[in-house]
Amino acid sequence: MILICVKWTVKPEHADAWPEITREFTEATRAEPGNKFFEWSRSIEDPNQYVLLEAFDDDAAVPHVTSDHFKKAQAELPQYVAETPKIRNLQGQPDEWDLLGEFQVS
Repeated sequence: MILICVKWTVKPEHADAWPEITREFTEATRAEPGNKFFEWSRSIEDPNQYVLLEAFDDDAAVPHVTSDHFKKAQAELPQYVAETPKIRNLQGQPDEWDLLGEFQVS
């Protein structure tokens, strides 16, 4: 599995609307074969920053970045962001989530 984390700094005037701005892209990506999850979170420290956590089967990431909805997002989303998004890409990750042993709940 490929695990990708992207930090998006959105222009302040678009920050509240970001979930709606990205809705079509989000829904299309979630519907892709091989997509495990595609989840947005908003920073509690910086209301203009969103973190996108996404995962794909190992062979599904290339079709994702060549899809029509990805190309459309590449063309449309930059106008709403303040800087180039920052990314971490980890390959060879297990399919299942691990439990956080330091915070076991009984």
